Amino acid sequence: MNKWGISVYLNHPDINEIVDYIHLAGKYGFKRIFTCLISIADKSIEDVMEEFKIILNAAKEEEMEVIADIEPAIFNKFNASISDLRVFKDMGLYGIRLDLGFGGREEAMMTYNQYGLKIELNMCNDNMYIDNVVSNKPNIKNLYGCHNFYPHKYTGNSLEHFIKCSEQFKKYGINTAAFINSPSAKYGPWPVSEGLCTLEMHRDLPIDVQAKHFLATGLIDDIIIANSFASEDEFKALSKLNKERLIFNVNFENSATDLDKKIVLEELHVNRGDLSEYMLRSSESRVKYKGESFPPVNTPDIKRGDILIDSDLYTKYAGELQVALKDMKNSGKTNVVGKIVDDELFLLDYIGPWTSFGFNVKEKA
Repeated sequence: MNKWGISVYLNHPDINEIVDYIHLAGKYGFKRIFTCLISIADKSIEDVMEEFKIILNAAKEEEMEVIADIEPAIFNKFNASISDLRVFKDMGLYGIRLDLGFGGREEAMMTYNQYGLKIELNMCNDNMYIDNVVSNKPNIKNLYGCHNFYPHKYTGNSLEHFIKCSEQFKKYGINTAAFINSPSAKYGPWPVSEGLCTLEMHRDLPIDVQAKHFLATGLIDDIIIANSFASEDEFKALSKLNKERLIFNVNFENSATDLDKKIVLEELHVNRGDLSEYMLRSSESRVKYKGESFPPVNTPDIKRGDILIDSDLYTKYAGELQVALKDMKNSGKTNVVGKIVDDELFLLDYIGPWTSFGFNVKEKA
């Protein structure tokens, strides 16, 4: 994971609100801005340049990179060409995203532009587009990929499609990006906005869960909030996320002891290599806390997402932490000490052999 990003749109009437938003994002370590030139095609070049100057100055103060979405018509509007991208450099852009591409050779040529502008490609089409571009020998370090976002409900990518398209880019080591939706934000580049996200399954999820999912796939480098204006609480939540391993939000049972909570929250958990289809197993705690007392106090039948610690009745397994992957009968020997929050249960599928994971107490809204 390289950068967190935000999106700002010049069709929003209050430029000062955009500037304030950029500074708020910068406060929480966001380093990338997406904007869209396509949606302001009816504005004069002079007006666009003036507004961009204000936005780019704010972005520069926060050391944020700005990439603008364009299509061939925008090239014509700004008198740019494949061999001359100077106007975009003069605007202060870090790169341009080609929502509609060319034939492959043109994109490759643009990666050698004298200004070092990044050339970002649309990642959402399941075809041989990126293979075609790469076959034309681009400057890979200047080649990026970025998924689309979808303001219309039920039009976002399926997970299967997203994975297939992302893998086509990742195999070449290309920097990738995708969009998450801020439930508190209202503005996008188009009049229709029922949330803005790349994956349809993300549309109604909390913003941090969307980001955790992208991190867990290992397919996305830069994660961008698609709509504006996200809240400060959402910036805070994202800035606190562990980018290296999946940390589940959990609620504890009333019966959980201080020792149970210590094991859950403070120990480094690694799923064993000899996988079980029924549970994740983190075995080190049974070694570290051998001799401690784990009496059976809460042993109901087990549901997917339950956090388990074996009791003394399991003898040598006492103190081992497990996470249920399936509903199971409880032998009466295993304590249910907590549960992963419902929104994050699907993330269990991303914990493989020898995968490290952890837990946080779910903060009350």
